[in-house]
Amino acid sequence: MSAPPRHRGAIVRAAAALFRRNGYAATGINEIAEVSGAPKGSLYHYFPRGKDQIGEAAVRFAGAGVVATLEKLEQEHGSASSMIRAYCKLLAGWMAKSGFRDGCPIATTLLESAPQSTDMATAGREAFAGWCAVIARALVRDGFGKAEAKRLSTLAVSSIEGALILARVEASAQPIEEVARALGAALRINASVRKRITA
Repeated sequence: MSAPPRHRGAIVRAAAALFRRNGYAATGINEIAEVSGAPKGSLYHYFPRGKDQIGEAAVRFAGAGVVATLEKLEQEHGSASSMIRAYCKLLAGWMAKSGFRDGCPIATTLLESAPQSTDMATAGREAFAGWCAVIARALVRDGFGKAEAKRLSTLAVSSIEGALILARVEASAQPIEEVARALGAALRINASVRKRITA
């Protein structure tokens, strides 16, 4: 008899949470099984290639979650600047709630595993590309050209990722708040310039 489908989702969610907090190498299969509540056999039923395959699924799951959050904020805010500030506010709140034990939902996994795992690296590239695409779309809506929007979206994601590392090390939301202000101001100023030029 095959394992109930619900176990796969529980396994991926548990792995994503554990990797985010403890890192990929420090998280074992037994711990994933325990936190997910799934029988250990279910892990190998759904992920016959073992931990690397679970890691890939966790990166894709967490990456999609960020895209969904950004898309929701994109709909709620009238500019990329305000969307980014709102996203950073959420991140700061989530990290503070975890006691700054949680980091980026995919970075801890990718830093440890991407060099050795082509599949994991591909999942990470696709996740980051998805985040950048939402931000770039909001920037184009603000009046930026597509090429510049793409560059700025990469800057935004890179800055936020760096801020998450600093926040975790310093156990403070201040780096995230400072990046939010800097990105918000820069994007707002540049967007207003573009609109004046094209008016």
